[in-house]
Amino acid sequence: MAAVALGLLFGADAALAQSPPLKIPFVDEWAASPHARLGAEAFNHWNAEGEVPVPCARCHSTPGFLDYIGADGTPPGLDGPAPVGTVISCVACHNDVTIRMDSVTFPSGAVVDKVGDDARCMTCHQGRESTVSVDAQLAGAEPDTVSDELRFINVHYRAAGATRYGTEARGAYEYPGLTYVGYFLHDPDSQRCADCHQQHTVRVMVQACATCHQAPQLTRLADLVKIRKNSALDFDGDGNVEEGIAEEITTLHAALYQAIQGYALAIGGQAIVYSAGTYPYFFNDSNANGKVDPGEAVFPNAFKSWTPRLLRAAYNYQYVVEDPGAYTHNPLYVIQAMHDSLQDLGTRVEVDMAGMARPEAE
Repeated sequence: MAAVALGLLFGADAALAQSPPLKIPFVDEWAASPHARLGAEAFNHWNAEGEVPVPCARCHSTPGFLDYIGADGTPPGLDGPAPVGTVISCVACHNDVTIRMDSVTFPSGAVVDKVGDDARCMTCHQGRESTVSVDAQLAGAEPDTVSDELRFINVHYRAAGATRYGTEARGAYEYPGLTYVGYFLHDPDSQRCADCHQQHTVRVMVQACATCHQAPQLTRLADLVKIRKNSALDFDGDGNVEEGIAEEITTLHAALYQAIQGYALAIGGQAIVYSAGTYPYFFNDSNANGKVDPGEAVFPNAFKSWTPRLLRAAYNYQYVVEDPGAYTHNPLYVIQAMHDSLQDLGTRVEVDMAGMARPEAE
C-alpha cells in the first residue's frame, strides 16, 4: 500500500512537471500599466511612516481599496491605514464586490448610478475636491482680502471621472449663478472608460478614435489634439475655429495663468509662479519675472497670499492640469470653468477676453 501511495505521489509530481506553466490572463498588459509601477511615488510616498494613511489608502494600495469597497470581509469603508509595499493588483478590480458595483460617489457628495464597470475606475479617478469643498473653505471670507487661513486646494491626480460627469459631479469650481454642462456623451460607442482605454495597460486606443475622427495622421496619442467636432465657436479668442479643441483649451489655460499672475501681484501684492511637478504647485515669484527660477519651487517658498477669488481661479487652473485628457473627457465643461475664472478675475484686474466665447449649457 505504501508503495502504491508513493507511486501515486511521484506520478503526480511527474505530471505536474510536464504541465505548462500557469499563465495569468492579461498579466503582461497589467505589468506595463501605472497600476503595477512598484517604484512609483504613488506607492512609496509613505514608506517612512510604514503605512498608507486612511485618506489615501483606498487608491494607493490594494488592501486599502479592498477594505474601502468591503471586499476584504469587512463593511464598506476604511477601517484604518493600509500597509505599504503594494500596487493596484488584479484582485483590486476583479473580485466578488467589484463585479456588482454600479454607482460612484464623488467628492461633492453627488452619487451617480448605473455606471457599470466604470465604478471600478471612478472610485479613484475622481479627484478629492470639488466646488463644495472649495466653497466650504472660503465661506464668509471677503473675496479680495488676503488671509493666512487660506491654503491652496488641490483637486488631486487624474480627476477624469469628475470631468466626464461635469456639473453632475461638480469637480471643477463652478461659479454661483452660472450653468455648466453635465455628462459628456462622447458617442454611443465611447461611453465607458474601457471603450477608449485598454483596460489593463490603461493606454488610449488611438485606433478606436480614428474610426470616427478624420483628423490628419491620426495614428499617435499626440495626434488627438487635432480633433475638433461640432463647434464653430472661438473659445480662446485667437480667431482660429479650425484648431483642435485641445488647442483651444491650451490657449485658454495659458490666458488663465497670465490672469492669475496679474491678479496676485495687483491685489495681493505678491508675484506668483506655478510648477506642475512640485507640491504645493504655486510659489512666490521672488524676482517677479514670471517664471520659475532655481530655488523658487520649494515648499518653504509656497505661495500663501491667497484671496478667495484667486484661490478659485487657481483651483480651476490646476484642475485642467490634473486631467490632461479633459479635451476628450468633457471639453466644454473645463472651457466653461476657465472662462468663468477669467471673467471673475477680470472684475478686479484687466483681463483681455476679446473674442472668447463661452459654451452654453443645454
